[in-house]
Amino acid sequence: MSADWVTISALATAGGTLVLAGATFAAVRSANRSARVTERALLASIRPVLVPSRLHDPPEKVGFNDNKWLKVEGGRGAAEATDDAIYLAMAVRNLGSGLAVLDRWHFYPERTTEPHEDPDTFHRLSRDLYIPGGDLGFWQGAMREPTDPEFKAAREAIDERRSLTIDVLYGDHEGGQRTITRFALIPTEDGRWLASVGRHWNLDRADPR
Repeated sequence: MSADWVTISALATAGGTLVLAGATFAAVRSANRSARVTERALLASIRPVLVPSRLHDPPEKVGFNDNKWLKVEGGRGAAEATDDAIYLAMAVRNLGSGLAVLDRWHFYPERTTEPHEDPDTFHRLSRDLYIPGGDLGFWQGAMREPTDPEFKAAREAIDERRSLTIDVLYGDHEGGQRTITRFALIPTEDGRWLASVGRHWNLDRADPR
């Protein structure tokens, strides 16, 4: 029986096309994987990570719009309440290699382990705060509406020397890698507030936890 060369040729062409398609797919997948690795390496190089500063770090001088000033020692925070305003501040350290740009915050008048609130409900800082990679800085926040239930709850918690929780939202200098870090201010017997960190949430990528 003579060979059907047309069929053989078609099969050979199809086989070659399939092999070429497989090679192309493998090459594209490898290129995409390499691109993702490169992107992750680049992001890691500008990723900020905030924690409280060390107890032996120098104090931070924190000023507010109404000329109120607080001195915040290393590893500590400050919380003061008046009839007109609540003043909050913390000395922090950027463990990451990228610049941290602080943007928003949320306050709880107690220690909490609940998930963070919607970032759109956070208070917006009146100015951006910048903390270079591997360097020290501070966070600050204020409440100025005495009739607001949050103001009343905050003042009561501060006056009664209860532990406080503050979620701070920040990102890199490109506006990406948004992170929420949960801090606590814990009252101590000497009348000061010790700062501690609870956890971090990634908002712009998969959170491994």
